[in-house]
Amino acid sequence: MKIIAIGRNYAEHAKELNNPVPSVPVIFMKPDTALLKDNKPFYHPEFSQDVHHELEIVLKICKEGKSINEKFAAAYYDEIALGIDFTARDIQTRHKEKGLPWELAKAFDNSAPVSNFAPKSKFADLYDLNFHLDINGAVRQQGSTKDLLFSFEKIIAFVSGYITLKKGDLIFTGTPPGVSKVAIGDRLEGYLENEKLLDFYIK
Repeated sequence: MKIIAIGRNYAEHAKELNNPVPSVPVIFMKPDTALLKDNKPFYHPEFSQDVHHELEIVLKICKEGKSINEKFAAAYYDEIALGIDFTARDIQTRHKEKGLPWELAKAFDNSAPVSNFAPKSKFADLYDLNFHLDINGAVRQQGSTKDLLFSFEKIIAFVSGYITLKKGDLIFTGTPPGVSKVAIGDRLEGYLENEKLLDFYIK
């Protein structure tokens, strides 16, 4: 199982980090050791002083595909979830300044909490999904799939042109604006269409 993530897929998030809005999807990856399930606590790493939350819709790939045509891409995922792409922003900033890869900032252990998955058929319109993250009871980040720059199908078609997708792979589809630093003791609660799917603490 591999975790593929899409950067800068909401224009307002790209702007809040002073990044250009991309013309093609920005791709990075996390290893399977980044996965954190069952609302287990996230232990803040000692190597970063500035870990940010990035709430995202996550797709689960349901069959193998390579060079998938966009018009058929919807058949390659059948479930969605909420996930958080934890990012060591201080490390990322240093690496970006030097033109280096982001992996140390994105791929560290437990940096990809994921909720339980729900069948996509449960939702009337996948491009009108509202989701938000509360921290310590206050809304910190919120978004809607109406604002995606690249659709789920566009992402699957693009990624599969370079990397074969296999059953069980996860795709993090990008984060809306509102990312910010987390601290030990914080409680993170993630909602998809007002159903709470994530609920865990930073330790």
